[in-house]
Amino acid sequence: MPTEAFLSAASLETIGSPQLWTITVAALLLLLAVDFILTRRPHEVRMREAVGWSVFYLALPLIFGVYLWGVFGSGVAVEFFTGYVVEKSLSVDNLFVFMLLLSAFAVPVALAQRVLLYGIIGALVLRAIFIALGAAVLQSGTWAFLLFGGILIVTAVKIMKDALSGTEQQVDISSMRTVRLLRRFMPVTDDYRGSHLVVREGGRRALTPLALAIVAVFATDIVFAVDSVPAVYGVTEDPYLVFATNAFALLGLRALYFVLLGFLAKLRHLNHGLGIILAFIGIKLVLHWAHGVWTWIPEIPTPVSLGVIIAVLATVTATSLYANRLDAKVASAPAERG
Repeated sequence: MPTEAFLSAASLETIGSPQLWTITVAALLLLLAVDFILTRRPHEVRMREAVGWSVFYLALPLIFGVYLWGVFGSGVAVEFFTGYVVEKSLSVDNLFVFMLLLSAFAVPVALAQRVLLYGIIGALVLRAIFIALGAAVLQSGTWAFLLFGGILIVTAVKIMKDALSGTEQQVDISSMRTVRLLRRFMPVTDDYRGSHLVVREGGRRALTPLALAIVAVFATDIVFAVDSVPAVYGVTEDPYLVFATNAFALLGLRALYFVLLGFLAKLRHLNHGLGIILAFIGIKLVLHWAHGVWTWIPEIPTPVSLGVIIAVLATVTATSLYANRLDAKVASAPAERG
């Protein structure tokens, strides 16, 4: 992820000096290398290990946000924290899809963290590309805000429609073009072979199911990148901050997955909240574009955006827990009568 790609793609106002980009990318690569070493020997992740790493990866953006506040002021720090909250909430939905993929491919528990790590690396690369492209689009004119806003509103409508209809997210491996293409060109083993992606079988190379699972995760990363990058550009126009929020939100996903594994399915109203958040940011972008054309149209300040996003996430979490409690009472009523 060369820093030149971002600097050349975006002459937008940014705090990202060449030195800051270099330090950020170097730190990111170091953290990924540590994650890669930790997952080199497949093992079942215990809750204590997952919680420890989750706390570490939650502390990093807090420390970084304090640094931004001290060096660049409160405005930049609030934009970073708002973008981070948006990305983190979207990444939880990303985790839910990862959970479905791991289940569909019957990935052994010991190999789950390796698949997640590859998925995170793929997501980082894809979002880096989308961020650079987004910066280039923003350079071309204010119409880009209208485009990004439209993308988010359309996505929000689809998410809300599925959520209100009660349609559950499903994964159909046989319909994935990337998986079908791989199976057409290379044979696939019937079982997992440890952490190997390719093995030699019958005198020829063959893919393992682990390789197919990783490719499927990469394919879903593309979909999430299309939504998440415009969402953060709705909070800040600084390509560096957009990249930083994405990086911090994605880094802790591997550990957070194992912490939230039993809790993800209980967040039944999460998609309702994500739909509201994406629609809100989409409207914010449209208003920002309109304000550039008609100055009397108001804009939504970033602190207000942060408050709305936190309120929505808190509300859907509370309503999800309340609905689960009601279901538990209904289920236990027949047993009590018996």
